[in-house]
Formats: sequence, structure tokens, C-alpha cells
Amino acid sequence: MDWTLVGGLVAGLLIATVTAPVGVSGAVFLLPVQLSVFGVPNPTVTPTNLLFNVVAGPGALWRYRLDGALRGDLARRLVLGTLPGVVLGAVIRVFALPGPTVFRLLIACLLLPLGLWLCLRTFTRARRTPSPRDELPPRRLTGLALVVGVIGGVYGIGGGSLLGPILVGRGMPVARVAPAALAATFATSLVGAAAYALLSLVAPGDVAPDWWLGLACGTGGLIGGYLGARLQPRLPEPALRLLLGALAASLGALYAARALTDLS
Repeated sequence: MDWTLVGGLVAGLLIATVTAPVGVSGAVFLLPVQLSVFGVPNPTVTPTNLLFNVVAGPGALWRYRLDGALRGDLARRLVLGTLPGVVLGAVIRVFALPGPTVFRLLIACLLLPLGLWLCLRTFTRARRTPSPRDELPPRRLTGLALVVGVIGGVYGIGGGSLLGPILVGRGMPVARVAPAALAATFATSLVGAAAYALLSLVAPGDVAPDWWLGLACGTGGLIGGYLGARLQPRLPEPALRLLLGALAASLGALYAARALTDLS
């Protein structure tokens, strides 16, 4: 038995169960596990993470669809921006950011502020009632999705994992944002994984995903995502936001320290 695949399945299951209720696929937290625990090389780790999103996404989306939460045009607007962005991000990742030190700095720059921002918004939102004016206009929403799509293509998270907390912090309810963010993550991950597969034909190095590990992690995420989406109405939102924020900030600080050590 290949214990790496078993570990990938368990990691995907646990991470997706915790993150799916707030619209995060779990790839943002799975990526450091792939780098540090499973030793997936760069840039293979990024398309492997996108493969996880492709396999894991339908679990939570199916549960949200059964509950009637996957509706409205928010998902379409997010996909409209993130799809072209993730392709551009894949090209940047392969040809401009191949080194592990630069990649660790990128992880730190994404996770550390995201985690602190999640924690801060959890406290400030408790003292302020959101209004419809907090929501972004359609064009700005699509523009934001484009920028996040580029980041997601570089980082291997599909984009929705960043859009979700941003939009919730702007005042949208989690019940509306979570299904749309996961739908955007799933769609952009499909395109991103295909882009990396094509780039592997012309780019040097390890560009194609680790298929077996990605499938193992994704299978765990498929089950965990369904469970997490089913648990969403029963979970205390502030506590879950604080947990995700603290985890993201801790991982960001860890990789910042490792990158600074590499540079010294």
C-alpha cells in the first residue's frame, strides 16, 4: 500500500470538511502539505493542487445544489473574471516563478495577510451591520475576479478561495458566497489544470501534475466537501472564520520564515 496516497486522501478529507462551509476548497491549505509532507516538486505542486480542486469540487457543489444554495448570477460573474486570469497565472507560474524561494515568498504574501484579514473582519463584522452598499458593482466584481484568477493560477487554488473571504468581508452572507466561490474554483481549476497539461509539452522541468497524489487528495476532498457543505447551517460562523484565519496566518508566517532563511 502506498501510504503517500492514503495520507493524501486523509489530508484532503480533513481539510475540505473544515473549509467547504465558508466557500474555500481547501487547496490553499493543502498546498503547503504537498510541499512539506509529500515532497511534491515545483512547479508540479501547482497543477496537482488544481487537480485536487477538480476532483473535490463536485462534492460540496452537489450538496449546496440539493439545499438550493447554488443559485443566482454571482457564480457566473466570478467565473467570467477568473477563467482568463487562471490561464495567465499558469503561464506566469511556469515561465517566471519556477524557483522554490520565490514560491515560498508568494505563499507567505498570500496566506499571512489573508489570515490576519479574516480574523480582523470576524471581529469588526460583529460590531457593524453590513448593507447592500458594501457589495461590489458587477464590473468591479469581475475585475477583482480577474486579478484573483491570476493569483489563483500561480498558486494553484483556482481563485474562489480568495474571492470567498473578500466578498464575505464586504458584506455578502456566507450562504450566498460559499457556493458561488466553490463553483468559480471548480471551473477555473478545470481550465488551469488543462493549461498546465499543455504547458508541460513545451516547458522544461516538472510541469505536469502528480496525477495519483492529486486524485487521492481530491477523492478525500470530494467526501469532505460534501460533509462540510452539509454541516454549514450547524457551524458557528465566527469561530470557523477565526480558525481559518489563524491557520492561514500561521502557514504564511512559516513559509515567510523559510523563504527568508533561504535568502540569508
